[in-house]
Amino acid sequence: MSLGALRRRLAGAAPAPERPPLVELKLRTIDAAFALPDVASVADLGGVWAVEAGYTFHALERHRPERAVLVDDDITPAVRERAAAFAQLELLEQDFGLERTPGDVGPIGVVLLFDVLLHQVKPDWDEILRRYAPLTQAFAIVNPMWDGGAETVRLLELGEERYRRLVPPQDNLEGLHDRLDEVNPQRDKPWRDVHEIWQWGITDADLRAVMAELGFAPSFAERHGRWRGLSDFEDCAYVFHRA
Repeated sequence: MSLGALRRRLAGAAPAPERPPLVELKLRTIDAAFALPDVASVADLGGVWAVEAGYTFHALERHRPERAVLVDDDITPAVRERAAAFAQLELLEQDFGLERTPGDVGPIGVVLLFDVLLHQVKPDWDEILRRYAPLTQAFAIVNPMWDGGAETVRLLELGEERYRRLVPPQDNLEGLHDRLDEVNPQRDKPWRDVHEIWQWGITDADLRAVMAELGFAPSFAERHGRWRGLSDFEDCAYVFHRA
């Protein structure tokens, strides 16, 4: 038990809620981005789910950016409560893939994209990068990268049987291929285009090619083995800096 928790228990105060654990690879990637000379602000895109914006708060507490923006279409009460301690943090509760969102974010030092590019359709993952590239000096990306083939693939196009073998188990997979053209009521778009499901197998080569086209070069890269044991995805981290 930590000293703070012991003091709260002795004082009769309720224990502080447990915070989700953070992944060291992602923490190192943030730290590598902030080591760049022209990175003094951060935008975390889609950073709430499963970690309660933990990577946003790591950047705030460790690197003290002059400005931070958290963009997510579901900002939880716990995140809002913790965010109140950081005057430089702006919360944007909206889809970061909307055409207007990059303008709402504005110029920023580094854009964090952690485990989100593989979900992005209409706009696709590469269009997301193109939309934010004019605003930022760097991208910090951690993503399960596809090595099940030489080219980037839309996973749904591989058929139901192979799709289910490739991606991790999820509650929404049951009957998914039977309702791909039905409208998801929460997102008001067909199920085939929602970001709640795995959409892409993105190759390392294709990601690097898009970043080079946009004028960014890698300044940090780590490969970290199988992503949660999946046979065709490797856990990879990058920082791309404007060349």
